[in-house]
Amino acid sequence: QVQLVESGGGLVQTGGSLKLSCTSSGRTFGIYAMGWFRQAPGKDREFVAGITWAGDKAFYTQSVNDRFTISRDTAKNSMYLQMNNLMPADTAVYYCNADQQPYRSMVAGTEDDYWGQGTQVTVSL
Repeated sequence: QVQLVESGGGLVQTGGSLKLSCTSSGRTFGIYAMGWFRQAPGKDREFVAGITWAGDKAFYTQSVNDRFTISRDTAKNSMYLQMNNLMPADTAVYYCNADQQPYRSMVAGTEDDYWGQGTQVTVSL
């Protein structure tokens, strides 16, 4: 049984920083692409950032480019999202996502993938 557990969310002022963590268990971590998605109130879930299974390439949605950094540590079975210069528009529940198929470059973000329970990020004015 694959489990993803997020941590690191919270309340921060505009311009502040947070670092989200996602720890994986239940299968070999280092061969699956992973990513972060978020869902704001009243909106659909959207892709935020993704990282290849090898950790050699990262992808970002345009609105977070140059502010967020995704990374992974295979030895710790963990993935991270460093979020800097946070804005109220970043307020959402952030979900860790892991691909269901190995050795792919990018997460698909489908319901068949593995998802964490989510962690709330709130950015105040």
